[in-house]
Amino acid sequence: MINSTLSRYFGLQFIGAVVAVFVGIFALVALVDFIEMLRRSSGATNATALLVAQASIFRVPQVTERIMPFAILIGAMACYLSLSRRLELVVARAAGISAWQFVAPALIAALAIGALATAIYNPIAAVLQERSKRIEVEIFGGSGGQTLMQASAGGFWIRQKSADGQAIINARTSSDQGVRLGGVTAYTFDNQGRFHERIEANTAVLQPGLWQLGDARVYGIEVPPRDFAQYSLSTTLSPEQVRESFATPETVPFWDLPLYIEIAEHSGFAATGYRLQYQKLLARPLFFAAMVMLAAAVSLRFFRSGGVQKMVLSGVGAGFLLYVLSKVTDDLSRAELMHPAAAAWLPAVIGGLTGLVALLYQEDG
Repeated sequence: MINSTLSRYFGLQFIGAVVAVFVGIFALVALVDFIEMLRRSSGATNATALLVAQASIFRVPQVTERIMPFAILIGAMACYLSLSRRLELVVARAAGISAWQFVAPALIAALAIGALATAIYNPIAAVLQERSKRIEVEIFGGSGGQTLMQASAGGFWIRQKSADGQAIINARTSSDQGVRLGGVTAYTFDNQGRFHERIEANTAVLQPGLWQLGDARVYGIEVPPRDFAQYSLSTTLSPEQVRESFATPETVPFWDLPLYIEIAEHSGFAATGYRLQYQKLLARPLFFAAMVMLAAAVSLRFFRSGGVQKMVLSGVGAGFLLYVLSKVTDDLSRAELMHPAAAAWLPAVIGGLTGLVALLYQEDG
């Protein structure tokens, strides 16, 4: 009975610390992003304060989703250091409670938080991110506004062929997995490969057999520029094909990823990005648990023994190294040098084993 009461107490302390850290980070990111959006939209004629606020707040959930592991790490460290400062860990140890009993409630809570973040928070963040992209296209169009989601410094690129010839399309922003584009520039060539015209448009929507360009300006050879409210560019591309260049797997909800993987494979295209994202979301509970293990390894020391600053720095450093490792494995997977499952699960396994070994050394070493 006493152990179960203590477990609930330690678990609630951990959850409270994690929620406090996450809410603080969320508020800070929302404030900074809103100020940055206001700065960027100062010259946009379509921008209103309400529209800018919507674009910013809709984007924040996905940004904070990426830093959830650090909220778990910092929250766990804050929880254990607070318990140690109040001598609660000392009293519990004197009563025969081991470090593993301190850590177990937080591990269970971290696994539960990870499962909820994957099953509920991720789909909501993905949907809101898509809405944010649409609002940004409405605000900035082709005026040069930049977003956080870009395939490269030059945006997204794709080359297509049609009955009219070839075209190279560049877009600054992409939403709906490439079906809707913003800030579009298209270079068209005839069937003999000669340059035909350059098209600049605020938006482009893929429809059967054509790209529907909105607010387009067409620059031809030896003719003055022409403006069109709607302009059609023929194409033979399908939604499955444009996903190869314009897709952002991070904006696909967790429950839709298996369908996108299946569609890509049946269409003969690589599904590495979708597979990696799916495996990373599956591995998220274990990754959160690994962060708890790392935090416990540097935070269960008696507070009055000193060296708190070193403990905190070592914990943050370990979390940062684990983050760098996850980015390296992501890049290796996208380059098809590592299987997506291995790239997603390896950082979580290494982080968990590192924390486990450190705790074993402190307790039994």
